[in-house]
Amino acid sequence: MLYLILVSLLWAFSPGLIQNRLAGLDSSFVTTARLGLALLLFLPFVRVRSLNLRHTTLLLCLGAVQFGVMYLAYNESFKHLASHEVALLTLTTPVFVTLLADAMDGKFHFRSLGAAALAVAGTAVVVFQDKALKPTLIGLGLVQLSNFAFAVGQVGYKKFREKNGALKDREVFAVLYAGGVALALAVMLTRDVSISLNTGQTLTLLYLGIVASGLGFFFWNFGALRVSAGQLAVMNNAKIPLMVAASLLVFGEHANVARLAVSFGLLGLAVWLADRDS
Repeated sequence: MLYLILVSLLWAFSPGLIQNRLAGLDSSFVTTARLGLALLLFLPFVRVRSLNLRHTTLLLCLGAVQFGVMYLAYNESFKHLASHEVALLTLTTPVFVTLLADAMDGKFHFRSLGAAALAVAGTAVVVFQDKALKPTLIGLGLVQLSNFAFAVGQVGYKKFREKNGALKDREVFAVLYAGGVALALAVMLTRDVSISLNTGQTLTLLYLGIVASGLGFFFWNFGALRVSAGQLAVMNNAKIPLMVAASLLVFGEHANVARLAVSFGLLGLAVWLADRDS
């Protein structure tokens, strides 16, 4: 559990940094750069010889989903939503984790679906206020796609490692990042991307790539192997209040406090319902 708590602290500033320091940069470039740095960090530890073709292919696919799809959708969402709104919307991730874990174990709980509905309602309270409907819906959809991709990767990697206990995380993690980089780079090559970085943007990308993505996701997946599916679902939410607080207090965003309180109440109830089924 300690690893998950520490990573939550690392990730608290990510939404605010993306929204306020990387504005104007193409989302596919930000994704490629961030995951590329994480890949370089773990490349010296990779042991491809310990993996067969099936394992390598599976890890590449998991990485493409958990990191590639997740970050492409996540970074794009900042064009439509404020960073504290993006942070709030990520709170549906644990519901997806619970639903996916139940599905893989051959279970189905209506309470989990109720938790999903409450989570959506809780985020809608803050997100849908005096804003154009179309971009807000696009932002909402992008964050939910990001959440689902992250949940698929977490549950999939947990199952993979349970079946392959002899493997070490640090020896295979570069393969996951390689899958994410490959997808992000493929998307970037389809766009007309011009790159011009100032010092602040360069330092922000280095932090997000090496610290938040590289070390953060490694220790998150490492910690995920050591907790139950229910605990993992709940810990996905530990970062949300920290992210919202950082966006409001550090990066100077504004939010309706009453709506925010109602939102957290509904989201907390959704987490409780999801955890009851785990």
